[in-house]
Amino acid sequence: MANFYLVRHGQASFGSANYDQLSPLGHQQSQWLGEYFKERDVTFDAVISGDLVRHVETAEGIFAGLGTQHEIDVQPGLNEFDFRQLLLAYLAANPNITPPTKASGRRVFYQLLKQAMFAWLEHQLSGPELESWDDFKQRIQQALTHIQQQYSDTDNVLIVSSGGVIGTFGHLVWRTEPTTMVEMNMQIYNSGISHGFFNQEVYRLASFNHVPHLDNSERLSAITYS
Repeated sequence: MANFYLVRHGQASFGSANYDQLSPLGHQQSQWLGEYFKERDVTFDAVISGDLVRHVETAEGIFAGLGTQHEIDVQPGLNEFDFRQLLLAYLAANPNITPPTKASGRRVFYQLLKQAMFAWLEHQLSGPELESWDDFKQRIQQALTHIQQQYSDTDNVLIVSSGGVIGTFGHLVWRTEPTTMVEMNMQIYNSGISHGFFNQEVYRLASFNHVPHLDNSERLSAITYS
């Protein structure tokens, strides 16, 4: 069976005009992860990511740490759901809720996002630009099938994506209730690794959401979630 290393992107630019880019810390997290792989002589036969900027920048940071270059198999099916459209749909369905502002802080924002995600899973939200939960899950499954069909005969595969995708992956592999996707999503570290094995028939998840490249006293402050 092939090994997969499923990595969440490094810290993005929360609170800025463009979230979809790594912060300086996000770039550093990604490079540290590449250095971690290099120290353990982990090389990759294939690299797959979504086409979001934060995905590609994370992969490039890992390459920098490894001291190698790879062609990226870009799969838009690995893109995150649009959290802005999700929040807009939730606020439209709940006009009594005060919209968060930049001054509200991360905690308020993510508490509201969590509530919106639960409503989304229950098919309670709609909007002209809102992707349904069923469509989101289906495109992730299609991307995972593509990886199985193309790379099951390799040794190591790097996959770079986002928290919602990784949480949904866990839900699909472990066959849990859909709501566990929300709980997993909210706990996934930036540049966190989930590792396992796959062939053309099945994925096996061996470890979930660990950050060994940040697990020392000098880097604990670099552990982030957004």
